[in-house]
Amino acid sequence: MTNRELVLEFIDKVFNAHDLTKLDDFMRDDYMQHSFGVADGKAGFISFAGDFFKKGPYMDVKKVFENENDEVAVFFECRFADGSHAKVVDIYRIQDGKIAEHWDTPCPLPAGDTTASGRSSF
Repeated sequence: MTNRELVLEFIDKVFNAHDLTKLDDFMRDDYMQHSFGVADGKAGFISFAGDFFKKGPYMDVKKVFENENDEVAVFFECRFADGSHAKVVDIYRIQDGKIAEHWDTPCPLPAGDTTASGRSSF
């Protein structure tokens, strides 16, 4: 499985399925987190995801980039059960076939979702 395929399967089987039982298939035990408010390790991710999943998120992937440094960037729209949504860029570093590190840049959307140029943000 390529790094790109690993990350997309992680998004599908963990985030979109709201299933933490698959976490060991995708994440290293020494997982490092760079998101504000989320602790390192699987325990930190599980603590975050428990509350996050209550919002009914679904990640609609728009673009994926992979580089030679075992990093994968995913541009997606995250839609929630209450109708709110955000555009997000997640960056993952893969090591030994599992996610080792994560960064993100969420951007809550104002009403509309059109930039001043009229183009989509993705």
